[in-house]
Formats: sequence, structure tokens, C-alpha cells
Amino acid sequence: MEHKFVAVLNKKIDTGKLMNALAHMTVGLSTLIRSEDMQVINYQDRDGGAHIASTLPYIILKAKNSNQIRLLRQKLVEQDIPFSSFNDCMTHRSWSHQVELSKQTPEQDLEYYGVCMF
Repeated sequence: MEHKFVAVLNKKIDTGKLMNALAHMTVGLSTLIRSEDMQVINYQDRDGGAHIASTLPYIILKAKNSNQIRLLRQKLVEQDIPFSSFNDCMTHRSWSHQVELSKQTPEQDLEYYGVCMF
């Protein structure tokens, strides 16, 4: 099976915030992926410097809004596809505050920045 990363980002969110969300989602998703499914190469330059990178495709798509991402998340859950998502609760103060805010916020009120799947 050929694997790839696919991220769907909310086009209504500022680019800098999306880049931050994408980084967090990728790290979160990487904890769900079996190491044998990852394709990572250790490159070395002429001066001996190490450069490590994934060779898997990484596709980035745009969603019109948060609701499109919400619907995609539901399908990913139904199909048991590994994913990580990022929403507005994850941008507040400390991580403990983010966890509490998430617990208090109904799913339909979350503003999704994106979802990343493998």
C-alpha cells in the first residue's frame, strides 16, 4: 500500500496560523503511524551535515470553511483512517487551558483550522 499525507486547511484562517496548525497536526498524526509505514531518508551533504526528510507525498488542499472540515472528520472516523485535527481551542494560553476549553465546547462550535490524514 502506498501512503501519503493529506492535509485539508480552512482557507478562512490566516496563513501563519494555518502553518502552525499544520505543524501540530503532522506531529500529532505521526504518533498514530506505524514506523514501517513511514519512509524517512537520512541524507548527508558533502560536508557531513545530516538532513532527515520523509519521502512520502504531502498533499495540501483547501476547505471552504470549518464545516467542510467537520464533515471530513466524521468520514475519517467512520472509515477508521488515522488523522489529527486542529481547532481554535488549541490556540488559547496553556495546554491545560486548551484541554479544559475543548471539554467545555460542543463539537459544532469548534472552528476547525484543518485536518491531516495518512
